[in-house]
Formats: sequence, structure tokens, C-alpha cells
Amino acid sequence: MKFFTKMCGVAVMALSMMGTVASAGTIEDIRARGVLRVPAILNEVPYFNKDPRTGEWQGFVIDMANDIAKTLDVKVEIVESSWSNAILDVQSGKVDLAFAVTATPARAMSVSFSDPTYYNSFIIVSSKDELANKTWGELNDPKYTFAVDLGSAQDLITQQYLPKANILRFKTRDEAIVAVTTGKADGLVNTMLNGLVISKKAPGIGSVRVPTPVLSTPSVIALNYGADDVFSSFVSAWAEYNRRIGNNQTWIVKSLEPSGISLDDMPVGFGFGG
Repeated sequence: MKFFTKMCGVAVMALSMMGTVASAGTIEDIRARGVLRVPAILNEVPYFNKDPRTGEWQGFVIDMANDIAKTLDVKVEIVESSWSNAILDVQSGKVDLAFAVTATPARAMSVSFSDPTYYNSFIIVSSKDELANKTWGELNDPKYTFAVDLGSAQDLITQQYLPKANILRFKTRDEAIVAVTTGKADGLVNTMLNGLVISKKAPGIGSVRVPTPVLSTPSVIALNYGADDVFSSFVSAWAEYNRRIGNNQTWIVKSLEPSGISLDDMPVGFGFGG
């Protein structure tokens, strides 16, 4: 009898756990908890920036998260993370969603994606005028050396479009920047958003160059595959709505202002709305 009772208890616990997993990632869960959990990364302007004095987080990702939380009538809870761990945080259920994610087939095996929040273009930051108005095909030449941060979306772009060029891969973006400013590389391959900030923070690196054809990638929100259809649809609807009416671009431009960047610094014809 004791064995039977024990087994029944285990079965009830298992069913309870199954129910928890099935309901994970629902609007009801978030409202019951009272917070929307979002990963944030230190010193990643303009995405995230934590004030060391007050502990307050800023950046356009925080503005986006706050808007979703306001719609759900909850607060934002920040979980410190890194670019490499943010997907794992979503997959494990440590956070409810993650912003500023580049959708790749490999990541799609771990998490699901929302509709685009904004679009980012791949560019080259360089002080060499000879790199201006070039095509990716013309830059795909062994005479050119480019720096890139290892494992990033821009690293994937160099593998696909610059296989013949000399590519220097570094563990961090800062190391890649140093390679360009010291003359070890002709330019830095990155995204428009990062490139604008980098060119302001390190004037010696040069300016943003836009090779053609323009290569753009959607930035999306990563969600746990356990999230229900209502929550997933809500997040995608939020992303699409705010991108189309310009709110997402407004939040991005606002986050660039402390770096002295405005829409006037964007190459003609470029925006983040897609």
C-alpha cells in the first residue's frame, strides 16, 4: 500500500510538472508573476546601458521591453546575460523573451522567432576612401583585410560574401576595432547600428561604407518553443505594429542620441523600418 501511495504521489508530481511546462510562456503566467523577464547585456550601447551609480538600465531594448510590459500591465525584470547566453536563457525559461536577435537556421532549432522589430544592414567601417562605393564582389579580394568579431552575424556575412578576402576574427568587437585603428585591417565588418556608434566612439577607425547590394537582416524577438500561441501572436503583432508606425525606429534613434548620432548620420535612403 505504501508503495502504491508513493507511486501515486510521483505520478501527481509528474503531471503537475507537465502542466507547468505546457503553460510556460503564457500571458497568464507573466501577469501572475507581475514581471516580464528580459536578458540585458552590460556596456552594449545603444541596446543596453546600465548606470553604475543608480543601477538603472537604459537603451532601446529596454524601451521596447517596457512598452510590452506596459501593455501586459506588469513590470520589467532585467536578467544580466550576454549575447551568447541570451538564447540559452530563453530556451531554459530563465527569461520570457530576448530582443535584438538575428534569426538563423541554427538558432531556430533552439527558439522560435517573432516578426521583425527592425532591420539592420551590414556595412564596413573604414578610413580608406578606396572602399567607398564598392560591391561585395569587388571587396571579395585577397588584397583586402577585414576584421570581425568571431561567431557574430557579421562573421557569417564575411564567410558568405568575402571568402577570398583576408578575414581576421577576434573574440570581442573591441579587439576587432583595435585591429582596424592600428592598421592591421582595412576595415571592420559590422551592422549599420553598431557601425554608427563605433565610428563616433573611435573616430580614427573611419566612417560607415555601404557595399552593394545592400544586405539587410531582420532583428527579431526570441521566444521559448513552450510559449503558447496567444503569447507568440501577441509578441509578433507588437513587433509588426511598432515597426510599421515607426515607434521602434524612434526608440533606436533616441538611444543613439547620447552618442551624438541622429538620422542625419545615416546614409541616404536608410532607416531601420525595412
